Amino acid sequence: MGDPVERLRSEGFDTAAAVKADDLCMEIDPPFQENIATAEDWRKALNKVVPAVVVLRTTATRSFDTESAAASYATGFIVDKRRGIILTNRHVVKPGPVVAEAMFLNREEVPVHPIYRDPVHDFGFFRYDPGAIQFLNYEEIPLAPEAACVGLEIRVVGNDSGEKVSILAGTLARLDRDAPHYKKDGYNDFNTFYMQAASGTKGGSSGSPVIDWQGRAVALNAGSKSSSASAFFLPLERVVRALRFLQKGSETYVDKWKAVSIPRGTLQVTFLHKGFDETRRLGLKSETEQIVRHASPAGETGMLVVDSVVPGGPGYKSLEPGDVLVRVNGEVITQFLKLETLLDDSVNKDIELQIERGGTSKNLTLLVQNLHSITPDYFLEVSGAVIHPLSYQQARNFRFHCGLVYVAEPGYMLFRAGVPRHAIIKKFAGEEISCIEELISVLSKLSRGARVPLEFISYVDRHRRKSVLVTVDRHEWYAPPQIYTRDDSTGLWNAKPAFQHDSPFLSSNVKDVENLPTQPVSLTGEHACRGHVFEDNNRDLVDGVTSMETNCEDPSECVSPHNASDGVVKKRRVEEDLSADGNVVTDFSLNDTQETKLEKSSVIQDDILMDYQGATAAAANASVAERVIEPTLVMFEVHVPPSCMLDGVHSQHFFGTGVIIYHSQDMGLVAVDKNTVAISASDVVLSFAAFPVEIPGEVVFLHPVHNYALISYDPSALGPVGGSVVRAAELHPEPSLRRGDSVYLVGLSRSLQATSRKSVVTNPCAALNIGSADSPRYRATNMEVIELDTDFGSTFSGVLTDEQGRVRAIWGSFSTQLKFGCSTSEDHQFVRGIPIYAISQVLDKIISGANGPPLLINGVQRPMPLVRILEVELYPTLLSKARSFGLSDDWIQALVKKDPVRRQVLRVKGCLAGSKAENLLEQGDMVLAINKEPVTCFRDIENACQALDKSNDNDGKLHLTIFRQGQEVEIVVGTDVRDGNGTARAINWCGCIVQDPHPAVRALGFLPEEGHGVYVARWCHGSPVHRYGLYALQWIVEINGKPTPNLDSFLEVTKELEHGEFVRVKTIHLNGKPRVLTLKQDLHYWPTWELRFDPNTALWHRNIVKGLNCSTE
Repeated sequence: MGDPVERLRSEGFDTAAAVKADDLCMEIDPPFQENIATAEDWRKALNKVVPAVVVLRTTATRSFDTESAAASYATGFIVDKRRGIILTNRHVVKPGPVVAEAMFLNREEVPVHPIYRDPVHDFGFFRYDPGAIQFLNYEEIPLAPEAACVGLEIRVVGNDSGEKVSILAGTLARLDRDAPHYKKDGYNDFNTFYMQAASGTKGGSSGSPVIDWQGRAVALNAGSKSSSASAFFLPLERVVRALRFLQKGSETYVDKWKAVSIPRGTLQVTFLHKGFDETRRLGLKSETEQIVRHASPAGETGMLVVDSVVPGGPGYKSLEPGDVLVRVNGEVITQFLKLETLLDDSVNKDIELQIERGGTSKNLTLLVQNLHSITPDYFLEVSGAVIHPLSYQQARNFRFHCGLVYVAEPGYMLFRAGVPRHAIIKKFAGEEISCIEELISVLSKLSRGARVPLEFISYVDRHRRKSVLVTVDRHEWYAPPQIYTRDDSTGLWNAKPAFQHDSPFLSSNVKDVENLPTQPVSLTGEHACRGHVFEDNNRDLVDGVTSMETNCEDPSECVSPHNASDGVVKKRRVEEDLSADGNVVTDFSLNDTQETKLEKSSVIQDDILMDYQGATAAAANASVAERVIEPTLVMFEVHVPPSCMLDGVHSQHFFGTGVIIYHSQDMGLVAVDKNTVAISASDVVLSFAAFPVEIPGEVVFLHPVHNYALISYDPSALGPVGGSVVRAAELHPEPSLRRGDSVYLVGLSRSLQATSRKSVVTNPCAALNIGSADSPRYRATNMEVIELDTDFGSTFSGVLTDEQGRVRAIWGSFSTQLKFGCSTSEDHQFVRGIPIYAISQVLDKIISGANGPPLLINGVQRPMPLVRILEVELYPTLLSKARSFGLSDDWIQALVKKDPVRRQVLRVKGCLAGSKAENLLEQGDMVLAINKEPVTCFRDIENACQALDKSNDNDGKLHLTIFRQGQEVEIVVGTDVRDGNGTARAINWCGCIVQDPHPAVRALGFLPEEGHGVYVARWCHGSPVHRYGLYALQWIVEINGKPTPNLDSFLEVTKELEHGEFVRVKTIHLNGKPRVLTLKQDLHYWPTWELRFDPNTALWHRNIVKGLNCSTE
């Protein structure tokens, strides 16, 4: 059999999966053929059947088992009108949490709830309220599995390709096809025959009835091979049995539904039906074949042969692949149906098997296991990860034991550590993990910020354990861990807290993550692993609840763009020797021992300090600049939680190099570009070139215009030795670099080795011109950067220094988007020098005490600087071009006199929407002077804005002289004051992340007239907004007719909305197009919550605004 497809295609609009050689998909439609019955017969049958066929709109709210979080369309049909039971496929009902609605022929919609999904076969049932359908007459479709035969003319009635009703014809060609194999790591049916017919259906027809001319369902549409016209139908014998059990649950819908247990037995063995020729080659004796042929129905063509055995199952080490099944409990068995019937009737009982293995007959006694006991009905959700016992389906795919701790979706915490989807957790925090309960026990003992080792295996590399370092979330990016359990009486999965309230995990107090001996879990030996290696696998974000999208047409993969590598990345994760901590014994009766320990500790520290200082001094062939600057360099690894990917940030994972600009006993500050630290809602890890230690950093300042951020760290976390070898660089902002100056470009390689080269400045004042991305994000504007003759490529960042090692500029990374044609674009990055003067000015304000709002840094409240800016995007134009526009000779001479090098004038490209300059300056205006002083570059305008702050008698306005349409105009323009916090507040409503419009959006020059509105930055797979199409890149301006101009008003409106209520939402797209849509609020799986940064604690806090049970969140 060829390679399987990448995913099941039961959806009408969620069909982005790649299809491989065999091209099997989970929908089908047969082509038209001549009818045996009359046209009138078919017309009568279809008139009866079509009203009973419904379009199912399903949303898997969480990734679970074989399915990812997704929204899709499919088909179902009524099999019990009185009880309100709909039959469809298992991959439509989903094994995990699902929210669904059924739309009937007349467009009446009713909610439906899952009541059963078979653990193996591709069928399941929804339940609805028949009384809710008031305007349609319909009848249930009877099931007639016995009517299926080769040559039978059929019709497939369903929602093919999302067309609501499609009727496709075909003829049953086979009744004994092997069950189709769809995916190697997803759902597959087995131990059953399938029917086959020619077909041409596509997505959306899963669950369609396959009917005969009498209007009876003879099979259930399940899958197709998209590379041909083959279609696959599931026989209905086991469906009929399951339906009879369900009908015993209640007589009518109004009766309270009781969860029904449908007996299902298993040996955890997969059989295939092989022809007699094949069984003879496997060693079947001729006399046995004669016995089987004689005891079997006429026309029997083969026997059941063992294909695979799941480790740890009842058949493990008893049955082997190639065993030919002869008898069960003394009865000859050659068909799947008879075998399954016998197993289902023998749950928790012994059965006798007779097999032949290589010509030798063997008799075995095996215990039939309850299939539902190895089908998970609960999961743990922690930091966006979905973890549950390994199901029989996946255990069969991966050949692992059922019940192991399986990662259905890695979420944020595990994804950050490098744990992939489908991983099996074997060890955590030094303790072996064999079940979910043990994992919960270990997690409950950890504090926020703790870093512990985790070992896992995956089916792609099953023979080796991989070890990673997991960091428990320091901030409240996600709800506290919860356990969801399935309730078959309601069809819901109910959540409850996974930990007790006194668990350290639930505490907001963040302990020093490097001081692991204080953590409750013993990590002896595992934690201080030197030279730790992990993989950066370009992990994608399209799967599961962690997946956040910015458009509806192409939910693309988010690949780590900045300095990211596909290969193995080696990082030094060496913790400080515990003997160097200077820990003392507090028992005063042990003073002598205490003094001895302190003395030894001091000796060790001195030796280590000399080693590191010697290593730096002895660097072979290193320039003076490299030796001086290396102890100041820091490697960044930045992760952005999917739950708060704000401001259009384009990736979840960034790398880069920064430089320490301040280092004291109380505080350390590192400067880095904003293509490494893009937003404040980030987890930052710092690795120092001077000392092998890895500590967390906190974002303290994001410049609103310039491409740099300041990150703080706690110097005490470096320890005595690290604190003495790490130092701050000397900044040398003046005089500015000039063309022809020699500089040293110094940075760090991925192995934290300093790399440098001597270069020459070719352009010290190159103006940037970066266009807006498809999804607006930070882009550097109004900046002049430094260009060199040679560098290390577009992924190497660092600093530019003079010969003495004084920093003249940051060699930072810039993000841009290259567009090809009308609809294709690609993210790119480039590196340029960022003059150090802007960083030096902000640093002086932080050290001396700024006049802005305070921020807690390492336990000390420090006022942070505010930045006054003119929120206008400018670009330079050559004076020769300005003369052509009519600029006078007097002004040209004045501008040349002011700046004979640049010979340029600044023109207005656009004003930021909502700024004080909006409607005052127009596109194309030439800015000639401020307060009668000519201006020629961006820094002149910055200096003018800073002068306003120093003057006490000003109203924050600039007096500009501009040239507009041939006229010189005097104009007064207001300036705006911005802080360096970035976006510090976001709301998750119905699965979309809303925030105030960030500067990159406002730079487009447009905000809705309806009070601006709140901006949709991202959306989650499996959420109500995914289901109803409220995607990103638009403003929400009204909800139920009530304006939502800002986040506060948005919260007030959404607080009034109840669970299950349909909401009318008015939106305005970035292109200005208005739209009104409705969506159904789901507070059970998607409560409304707010994420806000608290400067008093320097932590992000998550607050439930409205949910069904806030205490569980």
